[in-house]
Amino acid sequence: MADQAADQAAEQAAQQADGLELVRVGYGHPDAMRLIEEVQAEYVARYGGRDETPLDPLMFEPPQGSFWVAYLPLGGVRGPVATGAWRRHEDVEVFGTTRTAEIKRMYVVPAAQRRGLARRVLAHLESDAAASGAEAMILETGLAQPEAIALYESAGYVRIAPFGHYRDAPLNRCFAKPLTASLST
Repeated sequence: MADQAADQAAEQAAQQADGLELVRVGYGHPDAMRLIEEVQAEYVARYGGRDETPLDPLMFEPPQGSFWVAYLPLGGVRGPVATGAWRRHEDVEVFGTTRTAEIKRMYVVPAAQRRGLARRVLAHLESDAAASGAEAMILETGLAQPEAIALYESAGYVRIAPFGHYRDAPLNRCFAKPLTASLST
């Protein structure tokens, strides 16, 4: 818990330094919908189609999950620059627990990339899910997103067995990270 509190304090200090603000919004919020459409366009460009994972907006309502939009001044105008969400996914066992949360819709707009925002959104999602009782984070990504894979691996995520909607897709890669010190890898 002390490490988690220190991480939250560091995250808040970083947010204040550059004006980044993470706001929990509903899945149907206009800024969330715009960023979801942008990430879907990215999937089309990289994979040839949209992400067809079945999602219910209620999956992202506390305590089952949370959807976040990051705002930052860009070019003198404060606007939505990143998104990330998590939802409970307790049918996947990793590190000896099924108290898992799955990351969804991680995205940073091109104009705000390479500023460490994805890492900060990821840390925020981990902290928020842990505070809601999750013991491990899981996620699906794909080989056409090497920068995402590099981010997750550098943040301590390890490969796990495929799960989810694309479990049988050849480009699918799944990762997990323990959120509590008591879980071993």
